[in-house]
Amino acid sequence: MLRLVSDTNRNIGETAVMALDPAALPEEVLTFLGEYHLATLTTLRDDTSPHVVAVGFSYDAAAQVARVITWSASQKAINAGRMQARGQRAAVGQVDGGRWLSLEGPVRLVSDPDGVRAGVEGYAARYRQPKERDDRVVIEISVERILGRG
Repeated sequence: MLRLVSDTNRNIGETAVMALDPAALPEEVLTFLGEYHLATLTTLRDDTSPHVVAVGFSYDAAAQVARVITWSASQKAINAGRMQARGQRAAVGQVDGGRWLSLEGPVRLVSDPDGVRAGVEGYAARYRQPKERDDRVVIEISVERILGRG
């Protein structure tokens, strides 16, 4: 189901941003989320300024979760762990020409073997098998909002 997000500050003739229902994504959006594209992950530094980095991510449509694999000492992992404790939200976005998506929601840092396995399997299915790491963790975003055009 697509619905337009209203914005009273828009100029006449501008195109409205599309909000998508994460529980009922159109097939073209699911296809876009499965194609090989890099993305950006936005987390917050301790001073709340944005930390934006290039990442690969996977999306689990059934669970409505975006996953980014990383290592435990990375700045994005440190930020995600702190943000989880504060109940903050993160976003991951991808662009390909006129197609773009932004997936937003509460963030959490996962280090348990099953959670890490889900992140690695998702990454491998979309990109390639990642190298083994003993310090692997997964940043999960429980997707509550998706904006864009797939």
